[in-house]
Amino acid sequence: MSILKKDILKALESITAPGEGKSLVESNSVKNIVVFDKEVIVDVEIGNPSLQAKKRVEVDIMKTIHEQVHPKADIKVNVKAIAQAKPTNQIKGKEIPGIKNIIAIASGKGGVGKSTITANMAVSLAKMGFSVGVLDADVYGPSTHIMFNVAKERPRSVKVDGRSKMKPIENYGVKILSLGFFTQPNQAVIWRGPMASKALNQLIFDADWGELDFLLLDLPPGTGDIHLSIVQSLPITGAVIVSTPQNIALADAKKGVAMFKQESINVPVLGIVENMSYFTPEELPDNKYYIFGKDGAKNLAEDLETRFLGEVPLVQSIREAGDFGTPAALQSGTPQETIFNEVTKNTVAELLKRNKNLPPTEVVRITTMSGCSPNKK
Repeated sequence: MSILKKDILKALESITAPGEGKSLVESNSVKNIVVFDKEVIVDVEIGNPSLQAKKRVEVDIMKTIHEQVHPKADIKVNVKAIAQAKPTNQIKGKEIPGIKNIIAIASGKGGVGKSTITANMAVSLAKMGFSVGVLDADVYGPSTHIMFNVAKERPRSVKVDGRSKMKPIENYGVKILSLGFFTQPNQAVIWRGPMASKALNQLIFDADWGELDFLLLDLPPGTGDIHLSIVQSLPITGAVIVSTPQNIALADAKKGVAMFKQESINVPVLGIVENMSYFTPEELPDNKYYIFGKDGAKNLAEDLETRFLGEVPLVQSIREAGDFGTPAALQSGTPQETIFNEVTKNTVAELLKRNKNLPPTEVVRITTMSGCSPNKK
């Protein structure tokens, strides 16, 4: 029985490269294979310099070739450790094919209306003609499925390039995935960080998002495990911070901005949105009552030298629209639609500035900001 190079290569697909999470073949660790009758020479390069890792690879290769190719092969394995280049210590994720821009919507504090801003911004973008998706990354308190009136829907499985993937639920022209689709309304998600991160990665990478101009990430409040998992998993294009005007919310918003600006993360902050800026009673439409303080987020944006993206008032119809699953931005000709359109346009304008030095294929080109019509490649 002759030994063939292709049989050896196939056998090596079953061996995982140390620290890579991929096979020796997938990670391009196998540099050369030479076969002389029953003599086999395999040259391998790995990133782990430890003697233990080198020995493990050598033993695994010899054992696998003997078991899967030829039991009497004379095998010599040359394992070389290659020093990993570390130009920076930035945390960067891998791209999702077909998705042009990923915007994280974040807040340092809970209850500031981050999900409301995300839902209405997504609807505004869709009405402007963009292809949009929303990933509800708030693993412990998902709400996007409720705000889009699809709480009873369940993503179905589809085959993409031979792999099973989740098909996002779509409503109002927006593709949606949320852990809320997979849990009961009265079921509490009690997971440690690694479990939550694993579930989130499945929603990100095991989904058939298709072609998207924008993927909005509705992040949980705070600056914890989920946030690190997100920036490790995805190349975030930019972040939007949501806050109310009150001092306690602004203090947490500062932390949110600081997280994205950390050297190891370095995600551009596109700006700050002030939610619940003022209260206007229905019977007194010209009156404004600054319940939580005035211009807090606006002043914070100036202090942090970032864009103030706009203010959203505390209006009963916005709350009701979210509760009934019909985001307020859907209501054509209303002040609420105008407000969310303005916030969305300001965000896109900042995104264009952030993308101006990237290759043309990497940016979303907009011909007129007045209508925000997309000029897609």
